[in-house]
Amino acid sequence: MFEALGDRLQATLSDVRSRGKLTEADVDKAMREIRLALLEADVNFKVVKQFTSAVKERCLGADVLESLDPGQQVVKIVSDELTELMGGSKRDLALAPSGVTVILMAGLQGSGKTTACAKLARKLGEQGKDVALAACDTQRPAAVEQLVTMGKRANAHVYEQGTSRDPVDIAEWALGQAKRDGRDVLIVDTAGRLHVDEELMDQLVAIRKRTNPHNVLLVLDAMTGQDAVNVAEAFAERADFDGVILTKLDGDARGGAALSVKALTGKPIMYASVGERIEQLEPFHPDRMASRILGMGDVLSLIEKAEQVTDAEQAAELERKIRTKQFTLEDFLQQLRQVRKMGPIANVLGMMPGMGKAMKQLRAANMDERELDRIEAIILSMTPYERAHPEVIDGSRRKRIARGSGTTVQAVNQLVKQFGQMKKMMAAISRGKMPDPAQLLRGMR
Repeated sequence: MFEALGDRLQATLSDVRSRGKLTEADVDKAMREIRLALLEADVNFKVVKQFTSAVKERCLGADVLESLDPGQQVVKIVSDELTELMGGSKRDLALAPSGVTVILMAGLQGSGKTTACAKLARKLGEQGKDVALAACDTQRPAAVEQLVTMGKRANAHVYEQGTSRDPVDIAEWALGQAKRDGRDVLIVDTAGRLHVDEELMDQLVAIRKRTNPHNVLLVLDAMTGQDAVNVAEAFAERADFDGVILTKLDGDARGGAALSVKALTGKPIMYASVGERIEQLEPFHPDRMASRILGMGDVLSLIEKAEQVTDAEQAAELERKIRTKQFTLEDFLQQLRQVRKMGPIANVLGMMPGMGKAMKQLRAANMDERELDRIEAIILSMTPYERAHPEVIDGSRRKRIARGSGTTVQAVNQLVKQFGQMKKMMAAISRGKMPDPAQLLRGMR
């Protein structure tokens, strides 16, 4: 996400940082580059103008131009203004002090609304909430069945009455059922349209009156860029909402919607969908997103993801094995699976400071999720003894492993060689010698 924008901004700010002293002409040049980068990212032109004006005004202050490190000051200013542009700080859902918290979901057809309902149910369930879903989209064929299927994957109960009843009545009935069953949260999936129209808004307003929701969330497709912002503005005019869930943000290389929606509607982005899997919904942190865009990583989110998939005892045992040089291919397989639970490898690397170059090398080497699948298949085709002692894997064993994994002898050779290199790097790290990202990458490829 934000790949093209991030590359342009990072290149511009790198040029600024390389200058020992800044002049007004240097600032003007940087602002022109930033303006072009934002416009190419499909950011609303009014927002671009306001953003660059605010950055320029701060950059021309005496505390920047006369400082010992003006380039670093400019980077901080751009980071601060990007954070403010996207909402300033993370916004949380309003939760009922007692009883059922009602979340009403709205959005156009094709925005990923029904999937977002299930993802949000899963996220709240992980926080200890008993969540139910109300199937009130009676317009789209198979929408109810989709919600039932997704609800099971999210471990959430689904209240549905098919497609023959009025969705307003279904919403009211579902709320009654949720209260009766003692649920903590009810997420109401409403009908979408291909465009904003009277029928859509009337139905949304009616459901809102019947259920009195604590939160109304608008689901927007980040891939549609400025169209998503236009939809948000139309909804803001006709039916008030509290926040936004951005879907398909992982596929949006430009990011215009994320950078424009708060400035133009006043409504914050509360969650972002960063992948197709049901667990890939993240709270939206403007400061962390600004840091990712500028290539400074997102260490806090990385730590949070790691804590979700890492067991403390397993981590201690892994540290012991690395320190005593007992790390095996079996251990490597387990760690690979742990990392994959954190999300796509590109997203994980994007959270690491200074890994932008490494990510480009990964793409150049065609290392993607399928490559990780092949690595797993090769290791699983080995015997337990071979995983513990890869040095015994001779020619005949390599042929057997290649046949069992559906790969080639060359691929098996490469993995065994890379694992040897990785063990050396881990030994160096355990002695306090940290290799640079390029070394780490060579060990992964």
